[in-house]
Amino acid sequence: MSKKIASARISEASSELLKELNNSLPFDKLLYREDIEGSLAHAFMLSSQCIISKDDFALIEKGLKEILEEIENGTFSLDGEDEDIHMAIEGRLTAKIGDAGKRLHTARSRNDQVALDFRLYVQKNSLILAKLLIENIETLINLASKNTTTLLPGMTHLQHAQPINFAYHMMAYASMFKRDYERFVSSYERNNYSPIGCAALAGTPHSIDRNITAEKLGFKEPTLNCLDTVSDRDFALEILFNISTMMMHISRLSEELILWSSSEFRWITLDDRHATGSSIMPQKKNPDIPELLRGKTGRVNGNLVGLLTVMKGLPLAYNKDMQEDKEGVFDSVKTATLALKVLNEMIGLMQVNEENMKRACMIGHLSATDLADYLVRKAGLAFRDAYHIVGNVVNLAEEQGVDISELDLKQLQSVEPHIQADVLEVLNNLNSMNARESKGGTATIRVLEQIEAMKSWIEKQ
Repeated sequence: MSKKIASARISEASSELLKELNNSLPFDKLLYREDIEGSLAHAFMLSSQCIISKDDFALIEKGLKEILEEIENGTFSLDGEDEDIHMAIEGRLTAKIGDAGKRLHTARSRNDQVALDFRLYVQKNSLILAKLLIENIETLINLASKNTTTLLPGMTHLQHAQPINFAYHMMAYASMFKRDYERFVSSYERNNYSPIGCAALAGTPHSIDRNITAEKLGFKEPTLNCLDTVSDRDFALEILFNISTMMMHISRLSEELILWSSSEFRWITLDDRHATGSSIMPQKKNPDIPELLRGKTGRVNGNLVGLLTVMKGLPLAYNKDMQEDKEGVFDSVKTATLALKVLNEMIGLMQVNEENMKRACMIGHLSATDLADYLVRKAGLAFRDAYHIVGNVVNLAEEQGVDISELDLKQLQSVEPHIQADVLEVLNNLNSMNARESKGGTATIRVLEQIEAMKSWIEKQ
């Protein structure tokens, strides 16, 4: 068996079991673009610093660009015996251009090479996910703009609490997605530093210029400490955390869409394209997309915990354990990208059943707090005293089998004589909703402000 190009010290052929355990090419081949991009920048720097000749650089540049084309058109298969994508590309390059290909690895190690490739991948996908979040926020804003007076019960403990409008509810999720966006962007900025040139762990005696590669690859500047750099996977943990938090928000929204589309609620109707039937019950319309999104949240959480566990006991600097850093990230990025795309499409096409939501507001005495606030203002009662009086009013409504807003003045006054005719307007659910005019509240005027503020924020991104 021929020796690997990265096995100068090893005199015997690897165990077949070692090769199977050690082989990362089946998954890290996803990094071929980043590997070629990084190698082009590194070769350019080596040439600029006269570490390799201009002729060698020209051969390397031409060879790498040809390899990129070969990979993408399928003439160079990444399913060979190379142990990883880096060796596969370097081996192909050397086969194409000879000794010049062997000079490419001057002043670098696979340690900083993989740190570079993986960081480039994470940085690129952080921005992709951030862009998809903006698209989802815009869809939620569009839906909210059409429903600023559409009443539904606001809930705590999944019990009817106070009347809000549907736009307000959608803007709550838009606010969550805004924070998710900001996390991805913040991570991008914090991690936008170049690892290449750190070599194995201690830098290199070659007269390299790490600023050249940093600038060419779009980084802010080189990393500060090479020992930290080659062993750092904080950037990978950050994108996993950001995805997990985002998917948690998606899961919460999905849970509500599942409930709202049920026969018990019927507040929304999912488009047929986003539901499936039953193999046995012909009447069924199952909310598979939100259920799958809810389920996939556990998958990405597992990827985060997996990498945290891999990294928790590693001494400096690089350890082979860190080969386990990529599959979970690749999987979470793929899952999150698809989740955002399908969520955006589903939200944009679902139907809001306004009348069903309005009828639901007549259950649970949603304007009870308004009556307590009324007694505080009108009769000068302490809120806690007013609170107990309203409890008695609610008991009366329950006895009568009606909502508190359906009691007449005489019935209300039988419990509390201070109540006057103007209370009927106070107990109206639409008026109750619009009474909540404090900043950030559910009143239509405030929700319109929230929509405009979110639109203004998007324009600045």
